[in-house]
Amino acid sequence: MQGLFGSSSWLYIIFIGFIVGLVARFLKPGNDGMGIILTILLGIGGALLAGWAGQAMGWYAPGQPAGFIGALIGAIVILVIFSLFRRRR
Repeated sequence: MQGLFGSSSWLYIIFIGFIVGLVARFLKPGNDGMGIILTILLGIGGALLAGWAGQAMGWYAPGQPAGFIGALIGAIVILVIFSLFRRRR
């Protein structure tokens, strides 16, 4: 059984989550004001969102990890939602 991003290794998941989070922050304009831990969580959350949405739409089979592009799109969606709530404070 494979885990998130196609691996069960937590180090691999953290590394790829960091890369996805960095690319998502680079592609979405504006200052997000996040540290390294939130960037990693953003990438991992993007993969989880992409996997869930992909399974709901029939793109991924149950247990199949989301691809890099799907995780990136999921992370950007999370960033947009995060920025909407952050501006209201």
